[in-house]
Amino acid sequence: MVLTNKSEEHKTTLQITGMTCSACAARIEKGLSRMEGITKANVNLALEQASVAYDPSQVDVDKIEQKITTLGFGTVKQSMDFAITGMTCSACATRIEKGLNRMTGISQANVNLALETAHVEYSQGNTTLKEIIGKVEQLGFKAIPVVEAEDTAELRRREIDRKKWMWLFAAALSLPLLWAMVGHFSFTSWIPVPSLFMNPWFQLILATPVQFMIGGQFYTGAYKALRNGSANMDVLVALGTSAAYFYSVYLTIQSLGMGTMEHTVEMYYETSSVLITLILVGKWFEALAKGRSSEAIKSLMGLQAKTALVLRNGEEVNIRMEEVVVGEVIIVKPGEKIPIDGQVLDGLSSVDESMLTGESIPIEKQVGDKVIGATLNKNGVLRIKATKIGEDTTLAQIIQVVEAAQGSKAPIQRIADVISGIFVPIVVGIAVITFFVWYLVMEPNQFASALEKAIAVLVIACPCALGLATPTSIMAGSGRAAEFGILFKGGEHLESAQRIEVVVLDKTGTVTNGKPVLTDVLPVAPMTGSSLLRMIAAVEKYSEHPLADAIVSAAVDRSKGLPLPDAKRFENIPGYGVMAWVDGRKMLIGTRKLMSENGLDIGTAHEDMNHLEESGKTAMLVAVDGKYAGIVAVADTIKETSREAVNRLQDMGIEVIMITGDNRRTAKAIAEQAGILTVLAEVLPEGKAEEVKKLQQSGTIIAMVGDGINDAPALATANIGMAVGTGTDVAMEAADVTLMRGDLNAVADAVIMSRRTMSNIKQNLFWALAYNVIGIPIAALGFLAPWLAGAVMAFSSISVVLNALRLQRVKL
Repeated sequence: MVLTNKSEEHKTTLQITGMTCSACAARIEKGLSRMEGITKANVNLALEQASVAYDPSQVDVDKIEQKITTLGFGTVKQSMDFAITGMTCSACATRIEKGLNRMTGISQANVNLALETAHVEYSQGNTTLKEIIGKVEQLGFKAIPVVEAEDTAELRRREIDRKKWMWLFAAALSLPLLWAMVGHFSFTSWIPVPSLFMNPWFQLILATPVQFMIGGQFYTGAYKALRNGSANMDVLVALGTSAAYFYSVYLTIQSLGMGTMEHTVEMYYETSSVLITLILVGKWFEALAKGRSSEAIKSLMGLQAKTALVLRNGEEVNIRMEEVVVGEVIIVKPGEKIPIDGQVLDGLSSVDESMLTGESIPIEKQVGDKVIGATLNKNGVLRIKATKIGEDTTLAQIIQVVEAAQGSKAPIQRIADVISGIFVPIVVGIAVITFFVWYLVMEPNQFASALEKAIAVLVIACPCALGLATPTSIMAGSGRAAEFGILFKGGEHLESAQRIEVVVLDKTGTVTNGKPVLTDVLPVAPMTGSSLLRMIAAVEKYSEHPLADAIVSAAVDRSKGLPLPDAKRFENIPGYGVMAWVDGRKMLIGTRKLMSENGLDIGTAHEDMNHLEESGKTAMLVAVDGKYAGIVAVADTIKETSREAVNRLQDMGIEVIMITGDNRRTAKAIAEQAGILTVLAEVLPEGKAEEVKKLQQSGTIIAMVGDGINDAPALATANIGMAVGTGTDVAMEAADVTLMRGDLNAVADAVIMSRRTMSNIKQNLFWALAYNVIGIPIAALGFLAPWLAGAVMAFSSISVVLNALRLQRVKL
């Protein structure tokens, strides 16, 4: 269904339990997509999450959760304990309890007046801690989070522990069965086997708990899948192990009729038990590896400061991060993390921002500069005004972008989705054919042998690896990219970045530093460079021209603490320059026209002016007391790494184009310094998007890189929009990829990361399919025992996840 008003669309992310393979994920995705009011549903098997976009006027999160339950799966509820202050009687507790229970997303809220606490169970996708705290404050009380009982990391740890103890229990029961099986082989006849282990009734006692208690999850999953008209890994495992177990039960009962307690025929209890054990071992290893694939999110969350030192009523108070409010003054001492985004009110220090931007050199911060939460204050004490807290901070936004990217689905995953949708029924069909071919043709009337071959086919074909192939690589790739300051907003952007053919670079702030600096002072004797610069700066400090700041800043830096002279009778002459009196001397600073209008002969200065302007600099002529005194030049210099980055992109086969509103001569000079061959100059801000469209007409995949508000339309128009993170929020909002560093090397790094990730996904898909394409015929031909097929199947999932984890070691 398509919404008529996109602004009404809400999004939620739900943690799902009970998924075992890609068929489960596909079933949930299809079921949710068919619901009225759902516009988009993506289910990520690796993260065990569902990301859903919906129209709240037609459906809510409760109904979405009910649908997931109907499909045979569960959703995880978050819970939090709060310390409540301000309650005086039971009526207060009742009011808070009722207020919270009425909130959307809260399933249960209990308030204890005696303990002054509240326990709240809620759906994280439908409400937040901030909203819960806000609701309590609205009711006239205060809520402080105490213990987060059910966070995702804790749930994952518990699930890993549960899987470990399940397979250990299964292994303990299966070991005697495996021992008995090994004793049957002629080459292992020297191994003593206790007679008890050969007793079919003893084997039944050992195998039954494994089959139904530990393996009961496969029956439950298979029932739920079949009830909803689909099939998954659980169906294959349940069929294969049940066939082995129940045939062995039949033989055991038959042995009773023979009046013996020893093996008279070969049993298959070890087949079902060892299979279940191996699958559980595989699931345990898989869970461990999947936990590692989300390390990027954990490391980002670990960057957050836990407390903040704030100034309240003239006193320094250490408080929890949740209690900081916008506008408060935060004190950050040397060696401490800056807890929030803010602006420096007092102090001078260098700040290490490498954990967020990847920039290794500490940045000097002084009064008026912005600072980012989670960065490290190196040497000075800073007093900072909090401007962004909680979910609004830069780090919180980065975590949200990375989580969204890891939870999204790349287009290439459609291949796996299509295959997994039809895979299980085909495998069951092949297993049935295998059984009858062996029973009727290959080994006539050998039921046990034919059954063994069919079980091997069922077990080796579990589609777990196929479902994990894409999401694990997306998780690892986007997480590793985030560590380098490259934020992909979704799996589709991580995939498409590899196809970039042309990169269009905005000039100002992207190729260049975006801040003019003084480059040349060419005095005419008897004037010296320092004296001329001081006089020019005395005049320019009254000018509002952007270039004036560069001259004044340079003069102050070179004056070694000496004050600049005063200028009097300052006059701005639009289009020409400025005029003023300094130390009783008349100063003229400006264009050739200004000099000509005042009848001044600038002699050979024309040649110097032309040379400076051809180098991309803005040159200004200077006259003192009616005589030409020299030239001063200012330029927006290119970033130190721009040329290296452009060369890297060109070596990768990507064409680089620079776009700017500057005149052609200046633009060409900057492009030559950066090694850029193609320049689009004198392009108005609104014309940048049109230029991108023209380049796209031939079918070329275009990436636009910019940092300003005027770049936003072009960023949105390009196939891939990349915003330099040192730029504006508007540009980053319009972009598909945010580059936290101001370094253009991040563009090349983003392409490399995309190529590596896509290569990794293709490897995973290849091996996931190869296991089945090769393994199924081998099993059908009778070359794989069922227990060995189970081991191969388990290894296929583990190998896919481990291959994806190689992306976490990529070096750029």
